[in-house]
Amino acid sequence: MVGSQHQAQPEASMIDQDAPIIRIEALHKWYGECHVLRGIDLDVGRGERIVICGPSGSGKSTLIRCLNRLEEHQQGRIVVDGTELTNNIRHIDAVRREIGMVFQHFNLFPHLTVLENCVLAPIRVRRQPLAEAQATARTLLERVRIADFADRYPSQLSGGQQQRVAIARALAMKPKVMLFDEPTSALDPEMVNEVLEVMIGLARDGMTMLVVTHEMGFAKSVADRVLFMDQGEIIERAAPTDFFTHPQSERTKLFLSQILNHTIGP
Repeated sequence: MVGSQHQAQPEASMIDQDAPIIRIEALHKWYGECHVLRGIDLDVGRGERIVICGPSGSGKSTLIRCLNRLEEHQQGRIVVDGTELTNNIRHIDAVRREIGMVFQHFNLFPHLTVLENCVLAPIRVRRQPLAEAQATARTLLERVRIADFADRYPSQLSGGQQQRVAIARALAMKPKVMLFDEPTSALDPEMVNEVLEVMIGLARDGMTMLVVTHEMGFAKSVADRVLFMDQGEIIERAAPTDFFTHPQSERTKLFLSQILNHTIGP
């Protein structure tokens, strides 16, 4: 019978709105012999903004890529808004519909205009009528201050403009969670602020956000919690004030002293 071929998804009314929107339990991930995530535990509340920082190769990007199954974990559990990420393709599709992601390198379709990039997924995945998808996209392009470029192609935009389009494209799916994987690291310095301002606006609007970044000013002003990762583990997690002024781990102190270029802690 068709109804017995897959596990039923929880109804929206059955989901505990006070429960974490993301729950990660004892998460492990290997690339061959390389153990890149080592027993990660993390709950993310609805509307919470979390910044994840740490040295290169610490597992930051792998962690957030596991949340929408761009990477497959081998042990542990990931539950997003009541749906556990397993090999069940229906579960994967359900989670991906609720999670938007912005990458380091934009990943816009070069043969589509800005507007076409933004309406493609809502039309194909959410089955929105074209006119509705276009109206939503134009509203979002206005929100990220790039509405005048709706008919241009990505190659005609600066890096900062392309990243703002990428944010609008992700928002067009009306996600419950936004993931940002070092969204400013590929930008020229003068373009960083225009992208961070858009992200700050999202945070003020209550969007649940997990942001992998080295922009510590953003972390100080926007994050509810800052996580420091090293060698596949979360070494420290704290509110920004405590994280930056009273880090507990020597590895965190060393990282902050290097990235902030001053001495941290006693």
